[in-house]
Order: sequence, then C-alpha cells, then structure tokens
Amino acid sequence: MNPLPALVLLPIAGGGVAWLAGRSRPQAAWWIALLTLVLETGLLLVTTLTHPAHAGPWRAHFSMPWIPALGIAIRLDMDGLSLSLIWLSLVLGLACVFLATRRVTGNAGAFHFLLLAALAGIIGTFLATDLFVFFFLWELMLVPMYILIAAWGHEDRQRAAMKFFLFTQGGGLLMLLSILGLVMAHYRASGVLTFDYFTLATTPLSPALSMLLMLGFFSAFAVKLPVVPVHVWLPDAHTQAPTAASVLLAGILLKTGGYGMIRFNVMLFPDAATRFAPVAMGLGVAGILYGAWLSCAQDDVKRLIAYGSISHMGFVLSGIFGGVPMGMQGAILQMLAHGLSTGALFLIAGAIQDRLHTRDMHRIGGLWGAMPRLSGTGLFFAVTTLGMPGLGNFAGEFLVLLAMWHVSPPIAVLASTGLVLAAIYALRMVNRIFLAAPRASLPPVPDLAARQMAVFGCIMALVVGLGLYPQPFMTFSAPSPLSVMAATGRAAGAP
Repeated sequence: MNPLPALVLLPIAGGGVAWLAGRSRPQAAWWIALLTLVLETGLLLVTTLTHPAHAGPWRAHFSMPWIPALGIAIRLDMDGLSLSLIWLSLVLGLACVFLATRRVTGNAGAFHFLLLAALAGIIGTFLATDLFVFFFLWELMLVPMYILIAAWGHEDRQRAAMKFFLFTQGGGLLMLLSILGLVMAHYRASGVLTFDYFTLATTPLSPALSMLLMLGFFSAFAVKLPVVPVHVWLPDAHTQAPTAASVLLAGILLKTGGYGMIRFNVMLFPDAATRFAPVAMGLGVAGILYGAWLSCAQDDVKRLIAYGSISHMGFVLSGIFGGVPMGMQGAILQMLAHGLSTGALFLIAGAIQDRLHTRDMHRIGGLWGAMPRLSGTGLFFAVTTLGMPGLGNFAGEFLVLLAMWHVSPPIAVLASTGLVLAAIYALRMVNRIFLAAPRASLPPVPDLAARQMAVFGCIMALVVGLGLYPQPFMTFSAPSPLSVMAATGRAAGAP
C-alpha cells in the first residue's frame, strides 16, 4: 500500500470519527484525535525508515488519474523537504492535542475534526505535485482554520477570521491565475493539457511571462509566510485564535509559504526568481526589522510572539532568494526551528491565558514563584527565539546571514540588527511575565504537570539538536532536484 494518500486521508477520516463520537461524549473526540495523530506518526515513521522503491532523490511517489480530460491527476511526491515539514506538522499537531484541546468542551467533536482537516490540507500541500491538486489542498486548509478562529476564538474573533480569510483567499486566487497561465502556455507549446509539476517545469516561457507567472505564485506564498506589507492579517489571527489554532498557524501554516517559494518560485521559475531576488531580499530585511521593532512595543503576549514570527520569517525569505545554497539550507533550518520554538511559546501563552484569563503582560506579573516549571520552559523558548548560540534558531539565522554577507555585506549588517531587537523583546517578555515581582492578587494557579513537561521536554530536545548538530537535519531536509525521471521512478521501471 502506498503511504502518501494515507498520510492525507487518515487525519480527515479520524476527524470524522471524532466529530461523530463527540456528539454524545465530548471527551471521546479528544482520545480519537490523539489516536489518529499517533497512527499518522507511526505511518510517517515507517515511510521514513523504508528504503525508496526506486533510485533517485525522491523518496516516494503516488499517481492516479482524476480528471483525465483536463490532464489532472492525484499526484503526490515526497522528498526530504516535504518529509521534514510533515514531521514538524505531526510533532506540533500531537503537542496541540495533548496540551491544548482537551479543555475544549463546546462542540469538541467539530473542533477536533476541523483541526485534523486543516492538518490534512497542510500535509497534502507538502506532497502535491499536480498543480490543481496543490491548489485544492491549499484552499482546503484555509476553511477549517477560518472556522476555528471564528467559532472558538477570543473577543474579536469574527473580524480576525474574516481578515485572515480575505488575505489568504485573495493570494490564492492570484496563484490560481498563474497556474492556469502556465498550463495554457504549456498547451500552446506542446499541445498537451496537463497540471503535472514536472512536465510544466519544461515549458518554454519568455522572460516577461515567466516573471508574471512567478509573481502570481509569490503573491500567495508571501501572504502566507507572511511578507511585509501583506502581513496585516497575522497579528489579529494569532491573537484571537484558540491556542491550538495559534500553534498551527505559527508553527506550520506559515511554513507552507516558505515551502511554496522553494518548490515553485525558485525551482519552477529559476531565472525569474534570480531577477526578482533583490526585491525579495529587500522585503525580507524589511520584515526582519519591522516585525522585531513592533514586537518591542507589544503588551499582549500573543501579539508579541506574532510580530516576532514576522521577523523570523524575514530570514526565511532572504535565505530562499539569496541565490546561495547555504542560505537555502539556513532558511529550511529556520523554518523547522521557528515552528518548534514559536509553537511552544504559543502553547505557554495559552496555558497562561487559561489560568489567569489575560494576555496583558502588565497584569500577569511574575510567575516564577507560582509556576516554576512553566516559567522555566517559557524562559528556554524565549532564549531560543532571540537566537542563542547552540539552539536551533541561531543555526538557521547564522547560515542565512552568512549567505547574505556573500551577496551584500550592508544588507547582512542591516538584517543582523534584527537579532538585537529580538533580544530586547524576548527578554522584555521574560522579565514582565516570569521574573517581575509577583502580583499581590495572583490567584492560586496550577503549574505544568509532569506529562505536560514531558511533551515540552521533547520539543526542547529537538531544538537543542537543531542547534548543536544541524548537519543531519540539513541533509535530511534538502529539497530534491526538479527531475522527471527521479521523481517518477521511470528509470527504475516504475509505471
């Protein structure tokens, strides 16, 4: 049995069962969602350890006709980049369900179904190599996330959900126009109607048309990453979303933007991407400085983390378009490290809000005496996000800055000031929430339980591993070359 379609379908099937079970027993929905993710993780582990059936850098392939008259097939391919991001998705998905969704009591079955459906769309996006299927799954993950924010979010959830949907849907429609333009250009050149990624990569394009189509893809990925100035949906969405949705947004959903830029902008339109690189790097540096500067001015802990995400994603954008392999490696490493550290910070922020019913750092006060385990965990991930050497974020940011130095030393120096601002906003958060004098009116609050600390401990170990020994992760997560023979396995006699 091919594991790739099962990786996409299993979360949807498990979510459906959780929805039905949750109607009569809300707690059963949580157990079913957790079991679904455990089975998904086991399936992915088997896929990771199984030797590829064909020679070549692509690990697995699945294809079956869907709409043959239009050249559309359900085609999925897995390489190191997609595999590493799916692992990130499942690690954070398990942490979400284990730490954040058990407290959901209102319509818990529907909540877990939407959470798993969004996760299925994200995993499918990392695997799809038919452009119609890619767009279908790209849109699939938006609708559940919109409902999660609008139905289970906080005080201003309707406005935040609408802003999130309009921005992401608008970028997606521009990508759809580019997909159709590329398909029609290939049809005029060859007479073959297809949405196959590897076949469309061979389409002869004029420089102007290549740039126009590349910008259509870039617009969708820039909104999702997010890139300044199309970032304005992100702070509100992160702040108003329930904890589990915030973790998925920051830890995984943003990474679909970086993945798309690597897989489509840089690999599908290499010449146009090279010409566009100075603009992209400028936008990346602007995002680094803008996000870090605004983080320093926030009193809402979730908004501080959200603006910090904009700053960290600026490093990803600069690394992807830097034109240096080292920068690409750093961008991928930064995506993995940021997903773990920021996802953990949102889990901690959610735990604080559940206990104290506030996100205002002025009202939280010093928690170290009341909750030493939560405070120590928060301190670790705050230090991670400011780029402490030996931890994952530093490794990714250092590689990106080193690559930028080869391209333009002044830009690298400018981008490095974002690390100074990161230290300011991260330490400000630590001082106000954990190390300040405790509030006189602080109610008795429970600390993190041992099983919760075990989950955070696993995430800490991954962050330390990324920082101290990044080479295996860099090798494991490298994107495979755009090669039809390697992707399909036809050279090895595959059908």
